[in-house]
Amino acid sequence: MSNEPNSARQLDEPGPIDYVVVEFPGSRMTGEGMPVLVDLVDRGIIRILDLTFIKKEEDGTVIGLELADVDGDGELDLTFFEGVSSGLMGHDDLAEAGGLIGPGDSAAVLLYENLWAAPLVAALRNAGARMVASGRVPVQDVIEALDALDSVS
Repeated sequence: MSNEPNSARQLDEPGPIDYVVVEFPGSRMTGEGMPVLVDLVDRGIIRILDLTFIKKEEDGTVIGLELADVDGDGELDLTFFEGVSSGLMGHDDLAEAGGLIGPGDSAAVLLYENLWAAPLVAALRNAGARMVASGRVPVQDVIEALDALDSVS
């Protein structure tokens, strides 16, 4: 497994960079998704640029959690992600993410590069093309659209 801190890595031809904020209601983190995340990194599909855990206190204060705090039960090994910080995600970004979660809840804030797309991006740039728009369709919208199609059939 190689997930070197990315501040040291040159991003000459980076793939698209995305972020996700995943809320854990009641700060209940089981770690079930971590092996999948490690697998995506191992297979070269994504590169983690930043991974931060935050918690919103009952008074609304947002605090950062150390990885040791997240896996305090001894069952969840997050040492693979220690030191993963590109410097691209700042305090304002974490405060904004904290505004999305409820009091007493925690969240993982993940910034990642889509390595699978980097060769395509490089080829398009070399051909003189440029990205003029990008976006993501929320999963809930897709589910609702599929449910609507099923109800018509």
